[in-house]
This record gives sequence, C-alpha cells and structure tokens, in this order.
Amino acid sequence: MARLSDAFIDDLLARTDIVELINARVPLKRQGKEYSARCPFHDERSPSFTVSPTKQFYHCFGCQAHGTAISFLMNYDRLEFLDAVDELARRAGIEVPRETRQQNERPESKDLFNALEAAAQFFQRQLATSDKARAYLDGRGVDEATRAQFAIGYAPDGYSALKDALGTDPRRLGLLERAGLLSKNDKGHVYDKFRDRVVFPIHDRRGRVIAFGGRVLDKDASPKYLNSPETALFHKGRELYGLWQARQANQKLERLVVVEGYMDVVALFQHDVTQAVATLGTATTPDHAELLFRNAPDVFFCFDGDEAGRRAAGKAMESVLPRMRDGRQAFFLFLPEGEDPDTIVRNEGAGGFEARLREATPLSRFFFDGLSDGINLGTLDGKARLAERAKPLLAQIPDGAFGDLMQQRLTELTGIGARASSAGTHVPTQRARSAVHRNTPKRSLVRSAIELLLQQPQLALELQPPYRFVTLRQPGVELLTELVAVVCARPDIRTGALLEHFEGREEVAALQKLASQSIPGEAAHWRQSFLDAMAQLDRLTLQQRIDELQAKQRESGLDEADKAELRSLLQGRFAV
Repeated sequence: MARLSDAFIDDLLARTDIVELINARVPLKRQGKEYSARCPFHDERSPSFTVSPTKQFYHCFGCQAHGTAISFLMNYDRLEFLDAVDELARRAGIEVPRETRQQNERPESKDLFNALEAAAQFFQRQLATSDKARAYLDGRGVDEATRAQFAIGYAPDGYSALKDALGTDPRRLGLLERAGLLSKNDKGHVYDKFRDRVVFPIHDRRGRVIAFGGRVLDKDASPKYLNSPETALFHKGRELYGLWQARQANQKLERLVVVEGYMDVVALFQHDVTQAVATLGTATTPDHAELLFRNAPDVFFCFDGDEAGRRAAGKAMESVLPRMRDGRQAFFLFLPEGEDPDTIVRNEGAGGFEARLREATPLSRFFFDGLSDGINLGTLDGKARLAERAKPLLAQIPDGAFGDLMQQRLTELTGIGARASSAGTHVPTQRARSAVHRNTPKRSLVRSAIELLLQQPQLALELQPPYRFVTLRQPGVELLTELVAVVCARPDIRTGALLEHFEGREEVAALQKLASQSIPGEAAHWRQSFLDAMAQLDRLTLQQRIDELQAKQRESGLDEADKAELRSLLQGRFAV
C-alpha cells in the first residue's frame, strides 16, 4: 500500500480545525486555552477529555485516548485510515494525491471486490426464486427487511451455477477462484464451492463483500456451516460477521455481543438486539479482541454452557486480558444446554435475552473461578497453585485500575503479596526517592527540553547543526535527538502529528503525558528557556568529553591529537 507523504498529512492537519471537528460530535466547553468534555471513548461523570487548538490534538486523562483529527475520526466515526483522510480532505477542499489513491486501490483488489459483489447479487437473485430457501428463512423467522439488511442469498444446488453465470472467460474464472468462490478436485475440475446453501455475505469495515458463509438447508447435511477460504481480502481471524451492520444500526456502539453463528446474529437483529457479531468458525483471536474494543467499551461473549463452550470462553479471555485498559469491560454469558441465542431470543424475546445479559459473569469473576477450579484454597499448596496460574496472565493486563484490582483480588485469595504491600515498603520507597533526587538535575534538563518541544515544535528550528548534545550519555537524549530531527524534516509539524510519529512505541505514553501538561509562564518566554536548556546540555556534553580524555590521560596517556583536542575543549569550555 502506498504511503501518504508526511508533508501531505501535516498540511491536512494544519488545515483542519480539530475543535470544530470534535465539537460537531461531542459538545465542548472552553476551559482556558483548551476545550473539555466528557470523554466519548469511555463512561465518566466529570470531564477529563481535552482538545487543544494550538497543539492540534486531543487527550483523555481517564482512558488515555489521544491523537489527531485523523485518529479521532477513525475511533469515533469508526473509519479506516484512508476514509478518515478522505473526509478531512473533503472538508479542507483539497484532494488526496491521485497516485496515492490509485496505488491504494490496486486493480487486482478492485477486481476481486467487484467479483465478490457480483456473486452476492447472484445469490440474492437465486433466493428470490427458491421456494425451498425462502421457506427455510420463513421457518427461522427471518423477515424480508432483515434478509435485505444482511444481503442474505441462496447458492443453488449443482456444481456450476455460479461459475456458468459469472465465469464467462478465463480472466473472470480466475477472479472467482482467487475470491474463494470455486473449488478444485484432484482431477483439476473446478466447481462451485457453495451449493444448496443459504449464503451470508461477510462485509469488511467499509461495507464491501470480502467472503461468504453458507448454511445447509437439510439439518442432516454436513458440514453445517461452510466459510470462504483465506484469500487476499479475507482473513477469518481478523473479521467479525455482522460488525458492518452493527455499526450502521447504532450511532454509537455501547456494547458488542459475540455469538457463534450467522443465524444467531441475524435472529438477534430481527429482535432489535442490533449489537451482535460472530467470529467466523474460529476461536476469538487477539485481532478479534482488539477489533471488538475499538468499536465498543463493553463486550459480552455468549457461549454454550458445555465443556467446549467453557474452553472457547477461556481462549477468549486470554485474548482479551492484554487489551483490558481502564474503561473497558468484558462479560461471559453461558446458555443452557441445547439453547443458542437464536432459540433464546425467539422463545423469550429481546427482553429475555437482555435479562440474561444483565446476569452475565464479569471477566474478573470468570478469571478467578476458572483458575480456582479443582484447587483447595483452604491449603497453602492450593493458594500457591492459584498464584502460579494467575500471575503470568495478570502480567498481561495493561497498567491501570483494573490490573491493580485484579492483583489485589489475587492477594485476597492467596495472601501472596500482602506482606510486601504492608511491611517494609517505606524504606525502599525512600531509597528510590533519594535515587531519583540525586539524578533529577540531569534528567530534568532533557525532560524540560522535550516538554518545550512538544508544546512548540518549531523551537527545534532555532538550533544550528551540528548538534553537540547528541553524544551526551543521559536518559532521553536519543528521544530528544529524534524529536529535533523530525521537526527539522517537517518544519510545519504540530504537536498532534509529532506524537503520531511515535504511535505504537513505548515512548508515546510519556510523550503524551508531557504534551498534555500546561507549562507555566508565557509562550513568548519558551524560546529562551529552550535555548538555555540546550546550551546547558551542550556544556554537559563538552564536560563529558573532557572527563573522558582526562581519564585516558591518567590511565594510558594521550597522543598529540588527543592533547590538542583537550586543550581546545578546555579553552572552549567557558565560551559555550
């Protein structure tokens, strides 16, 4: 995929009024130089979401959501990156570079999308003429509106209906094969993959058909469900059936309900539970978990109550734990034997299903109940075993209140950690504070320079290369060097885009925190403060080199070049 140039992105963000953009979706209140609101990405009672017009970025002090106008549209409007860029470009009256658009819309991918859409329309036409398939859907209570909402179709019996209709030449035949719509036997004969099945198109996050799932009409036929194979467009471990429809049906998704089958999703939508999605014949993957939480703060996993359902729930839990940032919740609902969401909602209605969701097991309880199964917590051995099982999983939870509370619960159940948290904590804490105090001057100088750069990136343009400070051995110098280099390469960059440069790296959290702070004093004084800090860093760098040469002199002596350098450095020490 072609990459949009940094210059284009910087220009696009500079032309975008982030306050106006967000205020149209989340009412903002002016608070000094910035604007605030209750965060749209997690539930809160008091506003901790701030938007800075000068820095061109937003930040939530509660859930740590942050970014530029592009990332806001991606998260709030649930757009893909290019769609968000297109939306901002349209608002700003500029065009996305044609070569970028053309390279991102590769002809082969476009042809595959077209072939899949043609197949979806073919299956829908076949449903309209198939009494058998329509009778099946009637019997399952699926009305015409829901059939249209999910573009449900029918793959006719026989081995070549789709192939004969759409594979009219070698090129089209090849497209159908690459789209996963045809199969090939040992003798090389090609035939329709989906035959005599109700067909459910699977859409991507932009509403394009990328694959199909097919369900048999005869309950004794096998396999019951058949999915498209992995293709260039379809990776089942990254997609969720019904997510496109859920996003269209809900202005803002407060929750998602994960079920196991296509008909479960369709039946729930039929009864106005429009937040249902399904994994595609596979266990919940880490990609699924990330996709779920990107779209909703609360996720309910709905499984059969048998042993297989419990195992599936355990795998889902393992995928979810590393993504349990504060503000997110996960629940597990186990259904009675022989029941599924389809039968529950048809027999009990939406109210009955909602009542069961309200009784779902929170992740925290499911976690400890599952790990404690078969363990006698009345013994020291049992407590040790629980701790041994729990600690590697707890270590995956991101830092925050949820992780702290889960660790606290483990301590309550086992007693492990209680002594460390109650006795003797003050001495090491005092030592740590002393260590920090001793190192603060050097570290705070670099921190001060970084903080000023994040407030006003163009300060980096005041420095003249070569930069002496880059060889200084102090924490944060490499980061400061990179910040200066980025700004010099992109002179018009704003704070938001500067932070985006570090997105996905471990430094971003610290940078985000520094960028969100308000520096006392007038902005007009920041230039001198920055230059003073950089001058001090240069002096420290010079002294560092003097110390190295003098140490070498004591140990092994200096050659003529070293002596000349030392004399020059000593003479220049007071000139810096």
